[in-house]
Amino acid sequence: MGGLYCVALGKAVFGESMFTFATDASKIALAALVSFCRHHAIEKIDCQQTTRHLTSLGAREIEREKFLGHVATALTLPGPRWVFDDQYWDELLPSKSAIT
Repeated sequence: MGGLYCVALGKAVFGESMFTFATDASKIALAALVSFCRHHAIEKIDCQQTTRHLTSLGAREIEREKFLGHVATALTLPGPRWVFDDQYWDELLPSKSAIT
């Protein structure tokens, strides 16, 4: 078991891996958040910290003014219904046709 925290206001999402009782469990929780956000056209997740692991997944720092502009815009957009569906994994996993 593992988890993260996530605060969402409109389409402004702030999340961070928080705890794990099993190796890499919080990473799976973060992957679920990313797949959910991709499905709902949420462009960015503020992860609070720059870590080697997050940068290996594509995270990057942005300038403060760009960040504030993004948050201001995202706050005006309606947020999604926060219910996870297994189809959201398709946002991260390759399609079967791409594998064969």
